[in-house]
Amino acid sequence: MNKNLLLTGILIFLYTITFAEDKYRMVVAKDGCGDFVTIQQAIDASKAFPPQRITIFIKNGVYNEKVKVHSWNNNLSLIGESADSTLITWNDYFDKINLGRNSTFYTYTLMVEGNDFMAKNLTIENSAGPVGQAVALHVDADRCVFRHIRILGNQDALYAAGMNCRQYYKDCYIEGTTDFIFGAATALFDNCTIHSKSNSYITAASTPEGTPFGYVFRHCKLTASNEVDSVYLGRPWRKFAKTVFIECELGSHILPESWAAWSNADDKQTTYYAEYQNYGPGSNTDKRIGWSQQLTTKEAKQYTPENILKARTPKEDWEWMNR
Repeated sequence: MNKNLLLTGILIFLYTITFAEDKYRMVVAKDGCGDFVTIQQAIDASKAFPPQRITIFIKNGVYNEKVKVHSWNNNLSLIGESADSTLITWNDYFDKINLGRNSTFYTYTLMVEGNDFMAKNLTIENSAGPVGQAVALHVDADRCVFRHIRILGNQDALYAAGMNCRQYYKDCYIEGTTDFIFGAATALFDNCTIHSKSNSYITAASTPEGTPFGYVFRHCKLTASNEVDSVYLGRPWRKFAKTVFIECELGSHILPESWAAWSNADDKQTTYYAEYQNYGPGSNTDKRIGWSQQLTTKEAKQYTPENILKARTPKEDWEWMNR
């Protein structure tokens, strides 16, 4: 046989074997009936920069692990069997990490750095308790979608981060105490329940200067624990913070002034806080702080999902939000 032909055949065979090992659907099950028993094992076995979406189905169970979706794990989906019974939990917090002033960013239970990530039917929990900064979900990636996700924690529960990163949260439940939704991402929260567990602040956006949208809450319901009666919608973590609540139900725990400055009074000149046609006992705007906005109907029409999370190049797949 011609040596070149034989070599070509061997290369094709090796390529076929290698390609066959690339799995695009995997199952994680604690009882061993799936492909892996931990979520991180499945992520680590996933092909880097895959040509098609990789779906990891996670069977019901409590997964006590700290999980990271690396930047090369793009196009990855974590799909739980049910949001109430598929739980990823860990208990790191600021003082436990003890890495200095930036310890917060190491406390995550689930960190996402891979673009085009999707999660559905999961609970993500930081179980450390009320012990300071303790992140449950840390997202620093673009075009990420979260549907029917429960995010449980206390201070800093959701770090929606990343300059120029877009994130979509649909039908989610998010709870916490202080600044429990914070960061620099452009994030749309659509039909979510936002639950305050203490008298404090819900959001602490750090929107970069010049970014059209920061955090936008549409058709959300703001609730609180029984003893909670003094909650602010937000305060600016950085001076160009943008946060808007549109047609949301605000419980009686929302303070009449609704918004607060951080330590820098100059933030009042650069921060953008706005509302439009909210309702419920906390929605009365008569005593709102003077540097917040009430959108006109014309202005509110700009806050569509397509505008907030708009495509940035002609070739960008606009279907990413509908995953």
